[in-house]
Amino acid sequence: MPQAAPPPVAPTLATTLRELRLRAGLSQRQLASRMSVPRTWVSKFELERCVPTVPNLARIAGALGLSVCELFVQCERRRGESHAGLLDELLSDPFVAALAIYVPSLTGPQRRTVLAELSVMVHSRRRAA
Repeated sequence: MPQAAPPPVAPTLATTLRELRLRAGLSQRQLASRMSVPRTWVSKFELERCVPTVPNLARIAGALGLSVCELFVQCERRRGESHAGLLDELLSDPFVAALAIYVPSLTGPQRRTVLAELSVMVHSRRRAA
């Protein structure tokens, strides 16, 4: 039986930082130079080997010509774009589209129950594969 393709990965702060750096036409070395840090410092953030502190986010954002607020807005924008594509793909399935009309009428506990059951189904399917 063929395995399903892995779900798309939601953009993270690390992928957003990398995209913004590339969009600015900067190498890791050039960005690090603007911040007076080693290139490996930038690499660690982009590879999610460490999480930047708020002061470090301010340094990164400043080196990219952004504020920390603008950096987070970019991250959220990318996350929204990613989720929109996934939502479109999900709603293209007739069964999911038919179920989707009932979601607004569910209470919080009902939604959590449905999501918990779906999570169990997904995890049990992965273990069986």
